[in-house]
Amino acid sequence: MKFLLPCLFLFTLSLSAQETPAFTRQDTLRGSITPQRSWWDLTFYDLHLTVNPADSSIAGYNVVRYKTLKPGQELQIDLQPPMVLTRAGQDEVPLTVRREGNAHFIQLKNPAKTGQSGEIRVWFEGKPQVSKRPPWSGGITWAKDDNGLPWVVSTCQGDGASLWWPCKDHAYDEPDSMRMTVTVPEPLRNISNGRQISESSADGWHTSVWAVRNPINNYGVNINIGDYVHFGEKYAGEKGELDCDYYVLRDHLKMARTHFREVPRMLEAFEYWFGPYPFYEDSFKLVDVPYPGMEHQSSVTYGNDYKNGYKGKDVSGTGWGFNFDFIIIHESGHEWFANNITAVDVADLWIQEGFTAYSENLFLDYFYGKKAACEYAIGTRKNILNDRPVIGPYNVNRSGSHDMYSKGANLLHTLRMVVDDDELWRQILRGLNRDFYHRTVTSAQVEAYIAEKSGRQLGPVFDQYLREKNIPELKYYWKNGALHYRWSNCLPTFNMPVRVSLNGQDTWLQASTAWQELAVKDKGRELIPDPNFYVTAQDLDALQSGADVSR
Repeated sequence: MKFLLPCLFLFTLSLSAQETPAFTRQDTLRGSITPQRSWWDLTFYDLHLTVNPADSSIAGYNVVRYKTLKPGQELQIDLQPPMVLTRAGQDEVPLTVRREGNAHFIQLKNPAKTGQSGEIRVWFEGKPQVSKRPPWSGGITWAKDDNGLPWVVSTCQGDGASLWWPCKDHAYDEPDSMRMTVTVPEPLRNISNGRQISESSADGWHTSVWAVRNPINNYGVNINIGDYVHFGEKYAGEKGELDCDYYVLRDHLKMARTHFREVPRMLEAFEYWFGPYPFYEDSFKLVDVPYPGMEHQSSVTYGNDYKNGYKGKDVSGTGWGFNFDFIIIHESGHEWFANNITAVDVADLWIQEGFTAYSENLFLDYFYGKKAACEYAIGTRKNILNDRPVIGPYNVNRSGSHDMYSKGANLLHTLRMVVDDDELWRQILRGLNRDFYHRTVTSAQVEAYIAEKSGRQLGPVFDQYLREKNIPELKYYWKNGALHYRWSNCLPTFNMPVRVSLNGQDTWLQASTAWQELAVKDKGRELIPDPNFYVTAQDLDALQSGADVSR
């Protein structure tokens, strides 16, 4: 979903720094790689569903194909009430289903052997959870357009795709490809991920079939049902011709034809910084929806009122945010970070949200220069709470602080300054999308990659900004013609170099938590940290005469 930056304070699941989460068996079943998940590798979903706006119901079946990694017989499929998994079968033989909350444990008719391929079919029906505030609460939205026609959309990041269809609802395992067959009442049309490969109409119902040729995460799968019309264009990208398709409500067509000119600019900037768009085979789509927007893979949803900024506001407060449509840029940035590179565990969701929030800076950098990007990054710090660590607890489907957006972006902005080589930094970003292409990853893998490619010891830096909540403070004082300085308010191992203006001259301080000194030739006592580093500073001389520098 889109835990959108301007709405951090409104996300209902946010925990305060004082709260101690109480995890349940259901948290573990949802958030861990259980024994009933670990023995099989998901290869393909063939999802069939009928969506009926008249009674807000969904019914259908899902064919789940897999390859056996080690012997096993019981597998876990997730589906959340009030949806009901009515039955399961394999080769037309009914299978026993044991339910535990949202988890459904399905017993195969015979034990699976290593290397075997297999499939099961699960049938489901019900009236799925209604989203109270899409996309921040998961579920189906049963809206109507201005002409009174149904407008039905799905949003489920965080809450899980199993809100509305049965699946292996954990991010670590993605199908290699997927097909969706969706039937809706005429004159409505459904728009989903990938490319439409066929459509048909019968008895007042319309069926469309969509095929995704690349791996896809569960929450990135979507349905968008409405009175849609289509237009499109072709973008000459790094991997050749990319189809860009736009599906909007009939009454929005004129606005969209003008406003969606932002898409080629987005693609130009992001292919420069991140490498080729990751899903050429599946095309790029923007789909009109009745909520702000979300990063559904190759089916990015848009509802920003055809205005720049976010709902008419600049999330940085600098004015630079009015130079682009926040939803088009941010949600499309997720095609690289969230859809191409996906966090194995939602505890590491900063990989998706921090890098994508940072993509806003890079879009500005590409078209308006580095100064604009820096000012934007610094401006977004007003959204940071520093309430708890960015990385959350593992294996319980719980993310960390929603600082993962602005703090994650400012960590990356700070690292760019530490690397101090913009071309090397660009190659690191492109390398991430190349070397982790279509993969699920951990934060540890991403951290190690950046450290290795930059040639710097960044482990303590990542630990401080991701696993602690405090911002490092540079303490300093002057004595006997020397500047004395060290890091405080941080881990004992923290040792990040920082650029400062020292008496008007740019100077690098190789700071750690131990006191160090630097001889200063002139008599000035002015030290100003480069504001692009997300740190604070304290002049102990100014704090009080004869300050206790042992602190």
